[in-house]
Amino acid sequence: MKDKRILYVSSEVVPYLAENEVSLMSYDVPKMVNDQGGQIRIFMPRYGNINERRHQLHEVIRLSGMNLVVNDLDMPLIIKVASIPKERIQVYFIDNDEYFKRKATFADEDGVMYPDNDERAIFFAKGVVETVKKLNWVPDIIHVHGWMAAMLPIYMKHFYKNEALFSDTKIVTSVYSQSFEGTLDVEMINKIKLDGIPEEVVPYIATPDYDSIMKSTINHSDAVIIASEGLSASLTKFIESSGKPFLPFVPKDTFAEAYTVFYNEML
Repeated sequence: MKDKRILYVSSEVVPYLAENEVSLMSYDVPKMVNDQGGQIRIFMPRYGNINERRHQLHEVIRLSGMNLVVNDLDMPLIIKVASIPKERIQVYFIDNDEYFKRKATFADEDGVMYPDNDERAIFFAKGVVETVKKLNWVPDIIHVHGWMAAMLPIYMKHFYKNEALFSDTKIVTSVYSQSFEGTLDVEMINKIKLDGIPEEVVPYIATPDYDSIMKSTINHSDAVIIASEGLSASLTKFIESSGKPFLPFVPKDTFAEAYTVFYNEML
């Protein structure tokens, strides 16, 4: 993977959030590519429960300052950055006081999902793309992890389809069993339509539960990785019948070679 550019876009990354399947792989896979001489960037949301002082986050003024439109409202974009100790890996954080200041990731202290999680996902997707454009950094592959990042392939294929910067970029999505209960805001489909994304290309989002969102993301990806051994039969069957190149589940202790081969096949 030497000199290949891979952009990792994830809902969660260690050491900034607790260890789970998504956050661990969102660290291990970029580290693997970094160790092989590849060029990487990692993006994640700057949730309010990330300790900025401990992890030495700081705002990047030259990248911050623009407004992104979500559900017809202007929302200020703030970009922060930190380095993972000992690894020389930079992580960019997408921030906005309205969406990410609260002291938790996806749900309140009672476990109730935040009602604007759909808008947070849209803001995150747009924020990543706009920041990468400002960096003028052309990724060979964008690798998506976790449902909060799942809008990115959809926006790349429609809202940003005419961006020459990404004309040769391939999108890979890792699909995990880690999901959420219930649905996001049922108005999500209408918010996406405000950005010119036709309803017929995201029909599953009419009922925005976890499986429906991931099915829409799979449809807009160039390749898929089954990232959980216990992925639901519904999503597994959908991936297998999607016609997309896909990598079956590979245990964590042997993933490096399989992922490297898969990346090279994509390129």
